[in-house]
Amino acid sequence: MYNYIRGTIDEVNPAYAVIDCQGVGYLLEITLNTYSQIKDLSETKLLVHEVVREDAHLLFGFYTSDERDLFRLLLGVNGVGAATARMMLSSLTVDELSKAILDQDVKRVQKVKGIGAKTAQRILLELRDKIDPLAGHTASGTAATSTSANADEALSALVMLGFPRPASEKVIGIVTKADPTASVEEIIKQALAHGI
Repeated sequence: MYNYIRGTIDEVNPAYAVIDCQGVGYLLEITLNTYSQIKDLSETKLLVHEVVREDAHLLFGFYTSDERDLFRLLLGVNGVGAATARMMLSSLTVDELSKAILDQDVKRVQKVKGIGAKTAQRILLELRDKIDPLAGHTASGTAATSTSANADEALSALVMLGFPRPASEKVIGIVTKADPTASVEEIIKQALAHGI
């Protein structure tokens, strides 16, 4: 099992990063929070969680151990898979999700795309006693680029995450109209909150 991969960032977008480690390119699926931390770096070290399925071996990369620990806790909840856990950690920071779990804030957790009432309640119930050690250290980054470039990058990321292009375009249009200075991360978070 991989613990971390350190190397040159060959490619990075809000959905995945390709890390060149001595001539081998590792594709790691990442969260929006990790993207915020590494998007402007040329080299990085990502902590890894490997998911082995019959049809694929997937690597998930995290910039902080708190984020990877919370991802692994989420995977331990019945009905929460890797894609759902990644979506949760892209919609909320470690601090925000930890606080929602500690406060038993069902509505906050339900705002994440794909999380229904029963799953939200199960997450809160099962993780309430396990979340204390994860006093998160993750902070979301900001970007200062043009609105259209940010909107295009956000749209590309949402499509790569599996959301329909027309619905994503519509929601991104609403978000950028309300906040023309929004960064890529903010556009995606707000789009996910709108429920594509």
